[in-house]
Amino acid sequence: MRFTLMIEAQQGLTYAEQLELARLAERVGFEAFFRSDHYRSFPGPADRPTTDAWTVLAGIARETKTIRLGTLVSPVTFRHPGSFAKVVTTADEMSGGRVEVGIGAGWNEPEHSQLGLPFPEIRERADLMEDELAILHGLWEEPDGWSFDGKQVRVVAASFNPKPVQRPHPPIIVGGEGSPRSLRLAARYADEYNMSSADPDQCTDAFGRLDVECRKIGRDPAVIRRSVMAGLLVGADAAEMERRVRDQLAMVGDAGTDAAGWLEERRPRWILGTPDQARAMAARFAATGVERIMLQDLLPRDHAMIELAARELIGRV
Repeated sequence: MRFTLMIEAQQGLTYAEQLELARLAERVGFEAFFRSDHYRSFPGPADRPTTDAWTVLAGIARETKTIRLGTLVSPVTFRHPGSFAKVVTTADEMSGGRVEVGIGAGWNEPEHSQLGLPFPEIRERADLMEDELAILHGLWEEPDGWSFDGKQVRVVAASFNPKPVQRPHPPIIVGGEGSPRSLRLAARYADEYNMSSADPDQCTDAFGRLDVECRKIGRDPAVIRRSVMAGLLVGADAAEMERRVRDQLAMVGDAGTDAAGWLEERRPRWILGTPDQARAMAARFAATGVERIMLQDLLPRDHAMIELAARELIGRV
């Protein structure tokens, strides 16, 4: 099993804090450091500062050496596909070929309207996502002169240089909850499919349907990696676990949420508990075909928990 540290940077984390976390993840042995791509703060208070994901990752790329970097996931509504291809390619060059790109249709309407960004209904967003996936492959893999006439975006006689450092392109991750369209898009375009906040049974079901979609188009299902984003809340013993649960509830409760209900609903799909319990849950995911767990850390300023997770999970599941 491979492990990634994944943070929700819109919780008010500064660039300096995110860099410190990336360096910590690199030092303790995480394969990759991923962050969300959001412009509105949540969970917790909605008025915390937020930063741009790809600007931050480009900076971190220059101040780390080996850890891979990526987003989970970048909404297609934030950046035009052609511009996005340039952004990712630039970050790939700056990192020496260490970036990965998660792509999704977007879901948080307020973070769009508050910045004047269009937020069409889901069918249009999914159409744009399909265009973006095709355009990334085309601009990164096809020779100059490539053209594309998509559902919403048209490319005429492309000129795209330089190409990414990683060939044929940085790994593309399609994220979702197992919807039919996300699985079809992953089968055609993705290097990895990530189940978002799913329990092991949901992973088994979705991965089986992904195999079917791959075979429909003649693609070997084995070439698509399987991953899951799972919340992280661990303690070395019962007392430490109890303290971290209190910290997590306080963070969620800041927004007036039913914090206890919020956490209880997530328990069946989180890496949660003492080390033995955490490893048992990771093993359940591994049994479904999950090859990488994105540990979603909602207490990112608790560096001791990150160190504990690395010590007890990496190389032991």
